[in-house]
Amino acid sequence: MRLNWPEILVILAVILLLFGGRKLPGLARSLGASAKEFQKGMEKGSEEGLEEDVKKENTEG
Repeated sequence: MRLNWPEILVILAVILLLFGGRKLPGLARSLGASAKEFQKGMEKGSEEGLEEDVKKENTEG
């Protein structure tokens, strides 16, 4: 599903009405911090998964 500009503007207007102008910067900061932590966790998880795969191949071979 693809959103067009009018639909995005309506969504942003609803968010502004729900949270108010004062809370939006804090909400955006916390959302950004959460995204960074999620990305770090994904990278760390994939690194650990690769290490476990290498260990399994070494013990099986």
